[in-house]
Amino acid sequence: MSINRHHSFWGSLSPLGGLMGIGLLIMASARLSWAITVAGSLFWVYGLTTFSFAFLVSVGKKIMPEKGRNAIYTCLAAFFGCIYLFLFWLLCPFAALETFMLLLLVPLFCAQTGFADVGTVEHTSGSKSIKITTDVFDSVSDAISVATYLAVLSIAFSIIREPLSYCSLSFPGTSQGMVTIMYFSSNSFFPIRIFAPSAGALLLLGYFICLYQYGKGKLLGSI
Repeated sequence: MSINRHHSFWGSLSPLGGLMGIGLLIMASARLSWAITVAGSLFWVYGLTTFSFAFLVSVGKKIMPEKGRNAIYTCLAAFFGCIYLFLFWLLCPFAALETFMLLLLVPLFCAQTGFADVGTVEHTSGSKSIKITTDVFDSVSDAISVATYLAVLSIAFSIIREPLSYCSLSFPGTSQGMVTIMYFSSNSFFPIRIFAPSAGALLLLGYFICLYQYGKGKLLGSI
């Protein structure tokens, strides 16, 4: 049983459809450099966690408990999140310090996506016992899809939000934690400082979500 229909771009559990990961999106999109760093963590944590958990389920079907799988999945997500943070700290310590809290939040968002239901799970309905099998490939591909949606949305939104807020675009790196790749004149229309804090980001994001929902209704309504 695939969960693609729940986690697709139009689904209720997608980053925009059901506002999954909206907090991480708001915080990471303040800077393009932060969004790129978090995007790498999303692919790393979501992909390796789901793949490792699916491998453990397939190898140890008899020893893997039916209850407590979410705890095991959460521990794996935290482990891979720490590995990514450590490797990124070795490459760019100051950039890692800037995004320290954001990188710690990625495993938490990964743990609550529901990808721990891998393998054969037995459900009891009245006097009947029903076994539902979740395909491992579907679970891994769904995890990568959710990570891709959230990463692309974070980067796209940061490309719009950072110039409006700070008159610049940045990449992670250098001794200062980020390098400015584009800078706009302070005498121009930019920046609109209201979009720098989270409240302003919510206003801007709300506008795009309204456009998204309107387009979704028009597209799906015409089918």
